Amino acid sequence: MAKWGQGDPRWIVEERADATNVNNWHWTERDATSWSKSKLKEVLVGLAVEGEAGRCEISDLKHVEGEASCSSRKGKLIFFYEWNLRLSWKGTVKESGEKHKGSVEIPNLSEENEVDDTEINISKKKGEGDALKDLMRTEGTTKVREALRDYLKALKTEFTLGMILPTKATVGQELAADRKLSGNTVQASVSPQSLDVVGVKIPTVKILMREIFNSPAEELYSIFTTKDWVQKFSKCPAVIEAEKGGKLQMFDGCVSGEYAELVPSQRIVLKWRCRNWPDAHYATVALNFKDMAAQTELQLECKGVPVSHEDSTRQCWKQQHFEEIRILLQQSHDNME
Repeated sequence: MAKWGQGDPRWIVEERADATNVNNWHWTERDATSWSKSKLKEVLVGLAVEGEAGRCEISDLKHVEGEASCSSRKGKLIFFYEWNLRLSWKGTVKESGEKHKGSVEIPNLSEENEVDDTEINISKKKGEGDALKDLMRTEGTTKVREALRDYLKALKTEFTLGMILPTKATVGQELAADRKLSGNTVQASVSPQSLDVVGVKIPTVKILMREIFNSPAEELYSIFTTKDWVQKFSKCPAVIEAEKGGKLQMFDGCVSGEYAELVPSQRIVLKWRCRNWPDAHYATVALNFKDMAAQTELQLECKGVPVSHEDSTRQCWKQQHFEEIRILLQQSHDNME
C-alpha cells in the first residue's frame, strides 16, 4: 500500500478543486449532433456570392444526416464527426434578372479529411443560367469551405466549454498570468474603469449584451426559471431552483450558481460561474426583460468575468443560451400553429 502523499498523482482527489474527474484522467463524452445541426444551419444558410454573372445565395439546409461527438481522455479532446449535407441555392442573373435554383452536395464532411479536400458538388436545375452555376462552383465553393471551417472551430471551442477541467496547478497558473495583466494590456476594447474584483482577486471585466426575442417578456422569463424549459434549450439535465438563494446548474455542471433576485417578467440576478474559472470566483449576472408588445428586449450585464475568459463567456451566452432559446421558441410557436 502506498504511503500517504506517495500515491499515483492521477488519482489524488486534492489535485482537483471540485474533486471531479481527477486531472481530467477519466473518459467523458458529449453528444454534439443536435448542436452541430443548428450550428451548420447557422453558418451555411444565408451565404451569398456576387460576380459579373449575378448573385447567388444558400437558401436552405435541405438535408443533414450524420453525427458528431467530443470525448475527453487524459486531458485531451478527441473529435468525431461525419456529415452528409445537401443545401439549396438560388440566384439571379445580373443582366436579364432571370432566377435560377440549384443544390450543393457535401457527401462526406468528416474528421478523416481536411476541409480543403472535402468533396463539394454544385448542380443546377434545367435551363439556362450556367454562369450562375460557375459562380457557385468557384466563389460559392470557397464560401462554403469557409463556413465549414467556422463550424469546426466552434465545435472545438464553443461546444467544448468546460470539458477540460482546471487542476489545482492550472488554476494557479491562470491566477499568476492574470495578476501580470495591467489595465493597459488587457484588451483594447476593455477600459481600465470597467475592471472589477469579485471573489478571488483577479482582473475582471463587465460584459453587456442586448438581444431581441419574438416572445412576450413573461414567456422569456419563464424559460430562464423553469427546469423543463432550461433542459430543452440546453439539451442537458439541469438544477433550477428559481427562488432567492436557489441553486442553478446547467450544461452537465459546466455552469453553476444561484438565484440572487427574481422579479417576475422583469428581472433576474444570478451569482454565476463557469467550471473552468478560478475556484470560488463568481460573476454577477443581471437579466432585464423589456416588454415590447409581441417582442422582448433582453439586456444582459455580466459583471466580474475573468479577463482571460471574456470571449468564451460571451460565446456561452450568445451561442448556448440566446441562439438555442430562439430555436426553442420558434419550435414552440410552430407547434401551436
